[in-house]
Amino acid sequence: MTNGGRAGAVWQNGRVFTEQRVVVSAAEESLPLAIRELELELGPEAAVEPIGPETVVVTAPGLTAQEVADRCEEAPLVFPRHLTVESALLAPDADLDRIADAALEAVREAGVESDIAVQSWVSGRSGYDFGPAQAFAAVADRLRGAGYEVARSGRFHTLSCCLTDRGVLLGVNETRDSLSDWPGGGVRLSKSRDQISRAEFKLEEAIGEFGLELPEGGRAVDFGAAPGGWTRILRLHGLRVWAVDPGDLDERLDGDDGIRHLALTAGRFLRSNRTVFDVAVNDMRMDPDLSCDLMVRAAETLAPGALAVVTLKTGSREVLETVDAGLRRLGEAYEILHARQLRHNRHEITVIARKRSGAPS
Repeated sequence: MTNGGRAGAVWQNGRVFTEQRVVVSAAEESLPLAIRELELELGPEAAVEPIGPETVVVTAPGLTAQEVADRCEEAPLVFPRHLTVESALLAPDADLDRIADAALEAVREAGVESDIAVQSWVSGRSGYDFGPAQAFAAVADRLRGAGYEVARSGRFHTLSCCLTDRGVLLGVNETRDSLSDWPGGGVRLSKSRDQISRAEFKLEEAIGEFGLELPEGGRAVDFGAAPGGWTRILRLHGLRVWAVDPGDLDERLDGDDGIRHLALTAGRFLRSNRTVFDVAVNDMRMDPDLSCDLMVRAAETLAPGALAVVTLKTGSREVLETVDAGLRRLGEAYEILHARQLRHNRHEITVIARKRSGAPS
């Protein structure tokens, strides 16, 4: 059995395997891109087997979830968004008691001693008589009865319970190797009464998923700010915001002394700007080459080590090549910290970068 997602034997319906079966999730429409990334990165020895509309199992000699997670972050691979390890696969007719028993056994075999996060979700269409909420409740009750403290996230280990067409998949691994601390990477954010646009979810998700620390009281520039959703989120984090867009901002932002609206295009702003910023964000609908060029130019207005957040609109043709070219261009001025298709992205990816030391200011 695995030890917290590390190398070892795993069991499946009573059979023992000597390699890890790493379960990788991606957006359904992007699964072929995730498969291609994994194949290119892991090489011909790796087998990538689709097991659902947004899920694959990856196996290779000696491969571990830790290695896959590390390579997803370092390469980066942008379309995988959640990992777990297949610790057990139960038949589709397994009831909640059987699932709870198997979950407890998997947790004990993984060497988890005290607390654990439990995450349950559906991959594809569910033909079960119960849903992920009932599965979570049954597993959590059984673990608590055995003395474990159970949470939904924020623990060192995570137990995944995924209801698939081929059966109930259980996985135990270290949360740091999961890429996302949400069930299957499926982040759920609630719309607030003050929300200006759904685009806010993209920045909120990026801040949470990557643990971004924004400098409270610092200066931020928001390119293509209208109607002001990202500007609002930046203000909630205590930044003063220069909102750059010829269009109008939402009237709810009127009167906020921490927002300076400049009704200019990004290009005109950069030609005249003398302010130094700690954060730059860009969610504009524009060609990714142009978007990257803009951010490289914007680096000249940023303080050393400043943070940049940009969504690159990849389209649907030659996507991997477009992503690779964009990251190379951004790399001229920035260190790429993260690049991933988040749940609230569509035909785009979110890139988190930090201005390189020595890049012109």
